[in-house]
Amino acid sequence: MLQLKPLHPFAAEASGIDLTQPLSPAQVKAVEDAMDQHAVLVFRGQPLTQDQQIAFAKSLGPLDLGLRKLKGGPHRFKYAELADISNVKADGEVADREHAKIVGNVANQLWHSDSSFQKPRAKYSMLSAVTVPGFGGETEFADLRMAYDALPEWRKKQIAGLQAVHYALHSRFLLGDTQYTEEQRTSIPPATWPLVQVDPRTGRKILFVGIHACEIEGMTVAEGRMLIADLLEHATQREFVYQHHWQVGDLVMWDNTATVHRGRWFDFAERRELRRATTEEVAA
Repeated sequence: MLQLKPLHPFAAEASGIDLTQPLSPAQVKAVEDAMDQHAVLVFRGQPLTQDQQIAFAKSLGPLDLGLRKLKGGPHRFKYAELADISNVKADGEVADREHAKIVGNVANQLWHSDSSFQKPRAKYSMLSAVTVPGFGGETEFADLRMAYDALPEWRKKQIAGLQAVHYALHSRFLLGDTQYTEEQRTSIPPATWPLVQVDPRTGRKILFVGIHACEIEGMTVAEGRMLIADLLEHATQREFVYQHHWQVGDLVMWDNTATVHRGRWFDFAERRELRRATTEEVAA
């Protein structure tokens, strides 16, 4: 039976389920119900093989490829659906600071929701800790439901009905990472999402913002980006944030439609390896 210990109003430590084994329908429902309540679940002491991580993710929905649709290239893992969240090259060596892997590590330090730049977008992400640095490298999560609830009424009226455009490479361009072919730039068309959404499972309203949002339909680029920045600043106030300190064997799962997250600084010369599986959102 799934047991939950609150870590934050929207995050909980989960135990009582062995993620290395196939989940029963009742266990899948328990995990989904817990995600509706908390949006972030922390499973301690559950190191998973690649096969086990993929099997766990598949029990919760179809798998998402994310940026691998655009980037491709060498991959260390058995499955293309496993994202390599690390500073380690395909040959197993730690990347030097000029390597593209480091740009990805820096980009992960921006507040974002996985695959918000595509349709279908990501639903659940499941990140497994393989190697953690001695200092830093935490992951922070912010609850977009709490963020909406705390908006002043004038702001809720201002953003009602507005649509934000999310683009896969917007965050990379912000960091000066612009060396992409025209084919890569257009391989994932921008996706448009309402700023205010209603979770179909819980009925709660969500302030859906993040670094992939690059403009607001019907606004000038400058005004739209300023609004996005203001909303993201509001959504990531400390009272809405849970910070996770990684231990090897942790599996942290979150709902990308209800949260944004970011990695924190660590010394890029020190090895850090995490492995992520992600499911696509399925229309209710």
